[in-house]
Amino acid sequence: MEQTNPVIKKSRIVKIGGFDHIEPLLLGGSYPVVVQTMWKEALSADNLIGEGLAKTLSQIEALQNLGCRILRFAVPTMEGAELLGTLARSTSMPLVADIHFDYKIALRCMDFPIAKIRINPGNIGGAEKVRQVVEKAKDRGVPIRIGVNGGSLPQDLRREVDRGALSMPVALLTAAERELELFDQFGFDTVLVSLKSSSIQDTLEANRLFAQKYDIPLHLGVTEAGPLIAGVVRNAIALYSLLKEGIGATLRVSLSDTMEKEVIAGREILTALQEGTPRGSISGDSSRGVVIVSCPRCGRNGFDTHAFTERWQYRLYGLKKDITVAIMGCAVNGPGEARHADLGITGAGDRVLIFKHGVVVRTVTAEEADKAFEEELNSL
Repeated sequence: MEQTNPVIKKSRIVKIGGFDHIEPLLLGGSYPVVVQTMWKEALSADNLIGEGLAKTLSQIEALQNLGCRILRFAVPTMEGAELLGTLARSTSMPLVADIHFDYKIALRCMDFPIAKIRINPGNIGGAEKVRQVVEKAKDRGVPIRIGVNGGSLPQDLRREVDRGALSMPVALLTAAERELELFDQFGFDTVLVSLKSSSIQDTLEANRLFAQKYDIPLHLGVTEAGPLIAGVVRNAIALYSLLKEGIGATLRVSLSDTMEKEVIAGREILTALQEGTPRGSISGDSSRGVVIVSCPRCGRNGFDTHAFTERWQYRLYGLKKDITVAIMGCAVNGPGEARHADLGITGAGDRVLIFKHGVVVRTVTAEEADKAFEEELNSL
């Protein structure tokens, strides 16, 4: 008998931001999948005054240019709530407060233009405390993400998993359902859910189970995914698979690395997914943006692709141009193999070649390469 794929419910739409000066974002439904990341350090007062504030806002703007649309902050203390609230007044980027244990912190955060609250209701306190958070969120028009992680399951579910009576995916689903039932009691449905594990398979199965039963938008990610290479691989496998099945409204590629690399990794997953589909139907923007292709380098290299890519990648990814850029190491892998690229650069002996669609347009010295490349890039 021919197998049929499980039916995935089309998710409802949840609005993020759109009040005060915060940019509005619509997640779920047929809206594009949104890339987000999480601030890596604790905020301090120094980050919010004078040159410190300018540097913080500049970094947020750089993340926006790379394709980040939502930015999350850990808020472990009431002081942290005050600091994040101050920052939220200074940027239009939708900011998310990530809160554990103390419901009063969540309440305080919603006194500021903070666009979303992430809580794990299982550790935020009893039903009455959850009710207070939900009621204020309803009044303020702030959505809540229920974040369920394999490492922080309720104790009874953890025991069931440990003794083999319950699978991790079912435990994640059950934990989410408990919290959703509580939210339903309080008449609150402006909610997103995440079900994350460090296991690719558990993450896949938990999200599939949830998407078959509910129309609630899902935040996708693999938690504790590891350093750059391991983390990108694990996230790419899990997130691409789910998105391909129509599961997921927003994603974060969690890495033991920089925010910028998290955003680029998420963007590349969406770019790969978008191949063969109408532009703008999957990615977070109406255009594909810059796609960088580069060779790995070998003993033939006449051009330091690694150094050039390192210098240029953030600027290229931040451009609002729908182009492919090739950074190649030698004449073998230069204009010929990258003839599809809108703009490319490669080495040949002691010279550097700049080409467009496989045709060499300039030949310069290594010292002139960056300037010449910039000029040709600006002309596109």
